[in-house]
Parts: sequence; C-alpha cells; structure tokens
Amino acid sequence: METALFSASSLFGNASDDSSDEETNPQENFVERTHQFPGMELLVREFSFHQLNANLLWPGTFAFAEWLVQHRSWVEGRCVLELGSGTGALAIFLRRLLQLDITTSDYDDQEIKDNIAYNCKINRIIPPLPHVKHTWGDAFPIASPNWDLVIASDILLYVKQYPNLIKTLTFLLTTYQPAGNVNTSSHNEQDGGLPYPAFLMSWRRRIGKDDESLFFKGCEDAGLLVRHLGSRVYCISLRD
Repeated sequence: METALFSASSLFGNASDDSSDEETNPQENFVERTHQFPGMELLVREFSFHQLNANLLWPGTFAFAEWLVQHRSWVEGRCVLELGSGTGALAIFLRRLLQLDITTSDYDDQEIKDNIAYNCKINRIIPPLPHVKHTWGDAFPIASPNWDLVIASDILLYVKQYPNLIKTLTFLLTTYQPAGNVNTSSHNEQDGGLPYPAFLMSWRRRIGKDDESLFFKGCEDAGLLVRHLGSRVYCISLRD
C-alpha cells in the first residue's frame, strides 16, 4: 500500500505570496493511501487526525464492500444515501463499480465535505458525489428524502450517539418519498430483496454485546424492524 504524507498548503498553495505578514494557522496534514477494493484500487486522502473521527477507513468499509458486491442485485438501481461517509471511499467505490445513484453524508463539517470532493476528483468521479452535511439528531436539511436505501459501516462506536442516530434513521425511513419512476413493490424479500426504504449496515469494529443490543432495542422501540442478514450485516426497516 503506497502512502504519502502532505499538508493542505502543499495541495492548494498559500493565499498570498507575501505570507510573512500574515497570521499562519497550523498546517492540517493528510495521508494519501492506495486501498484495494473488490476489482479496483482507490487512492484515498485521509486526515492524519480529525476531531470528529472522520479521518480513516475502518475495517467494516472493506468487509461491507465485499458483501455488497456479492449481493449487488439487491442494491443495483437503488437511490442510496451513505451515513458516516468519512473519506467517501465506499460511496466512490459503489459509484464506479455499480454506477449507483449515491449521496454521501457526515457531520455538519465543511472539511469532511471538501475531502470527499477531493477524493472523488482523484478517483475520476467528476462532478463529485452529492453530499449532505448532517449531524445525527439535528433537523435533517431535506424535508422529503427520496433515498430508498440508506447504508453505513462501522458507525456504532459511540453509545451516546445511538439515540441521535436512531432519530435520524427513523426520520429517513418514515418520511421517504419515492421518486416517480421507483416501483417499491418490485422487490421480493423472500428471494433476498430489500424493502423500500431500508437501512443496511455493517461493522467490524469491536463493541460490547450490551452496546450492540442497546442500539437494536432502541431501533425496535422506535418502531423499526431489525433483521440480521449474516456476516454482521443488518437490515433495518419499517414495521409492516
């Protein structure tokens, strides 16, 4: 895996040639790495540190990518929103491999949005993927979302965020408005299809069983149905 370390100023230059009279801010460093995804390599710029933990690709990203490739017929043609996109690598992979209509999302933080746009550019996704700045639990910036599939990987680290995540997730599922050309009855869950709408999540980071149960119980208390699909991948949807 090839790695390069560089600073923001080395990428974008200084705002003025006469920088000696300006107040200088600490340079924010990034690491650029080549990562192997199923069938392709992606060059991904990661923060060497980010206070909102959006700096790295976690193990669940690669495991989830493998699972999605194996179940590509379940996600092809869906309108997708990724929560906790971080670097945007998974969304970029899915756009390039499956040509998914996919939107990234993470904390209401401009640096995260800019870094995802950068990663789109260096991986030949032009224009960059649409992005929604949203902090879980806050009012969602789109009143009638039309994403019929929400995905995420390795987002269950902070227990104190579970209620906020469930609030956002419940909003996305209950206020979903299908696009005019979407046939929500075309899936067959008995054959492994996913409902419309649905939340599909995976993780590989270690969390306690009690914490895991706390999240799923919170989903159920909010009126959501939780199904384990195997390989630590879960589908969460509205109750019938």
